Amino acid sequence: MSAAAITCQQLTKRFGERVAVNSLTLTVPKGSIYGFLGPNGSGKSTTIRMLCGLMTPTTGSGTVLGYDVMTQSEEIKQRIGYMSQKFSLYEDLTVEENLDFYAGVYQLGAAERRKRKAELIEMAGLAGREKQLAGSLSGGWKQRLALSCALLHKPELLILDEPTAGVDPVSRRIFWEVIHELAEQGITVLVTTHYMDEAQTCDWIGFIFFGNLLAEGTPQELIGQMGANNLEDVFIELVRREEARQAAEGGAR
Repeated sequence: MSAAAITCQQLTKRFGERVAVNSLTLTVPKGSIYGFLGPNGSGKSTTIRMLCGLMTPTTGSGTVLGYDVMTQSEEIKQRIGYMSQKFSLYEDLTVEENLDFYAGVYQLGAAERRKRKAELIEMAGLAGREKQLAGSLSGGWKQRLALSCALLHKPELLILDEPTAGVDPVSRRIFWEVIHELAEQGITVLVTTHYMDEAQTCDWIGFIFFGNLLAEGTPQELIGQMGANNLEDVFIELVRREEARQAAEGGAR
């Protein structure tokens, strides 16, 4: 692997007696697309919140772009772009007004604001929609706008939490073309998805279930190790094995 954008060592998050993320150790190389996969409730979003500086780990350690997740959350927030599954922009503002609002949040100067807005409107194919209310956009266009807002301040790392959930197949494909273009520009992307065709195009994959990282590697490595036909078969087999292990441990207590 190349130099790391993200490292985690035994990263753990507990809520009372419940362990949401259990001793997570992983590495996300700089400039790569890392697909973080797992069923709902497996610990993906909790991990992302810890990496974004939105939630403090219970134990363990980690760095994001060289900053400590325990003690330097504000530095991390300034240097990453984050996009959640749910559309989090202002629906009663236009496309351009949303971009202006986030440019203000990131404290961009007037010249830089104009430059970045023009670049991102072109990148996202939003030209001609600048005056359209965000709330009137379809799901695919909303996600392109949200991605543009997350990129305004030129983050080194982009964290996407199920960015294409509920988006039509054509929009999904276009969205992923943009993600790959960003990676080619040197931006690191950590993305969660339930779509195995999307995961197949990632450089690296990590499978998490019951808060445990079950496997990590390139899509081709994981398919080969499991003797599977595709990533979906890998995913199903890993979940089946972990459920059986958990059941056996529960029966042994």
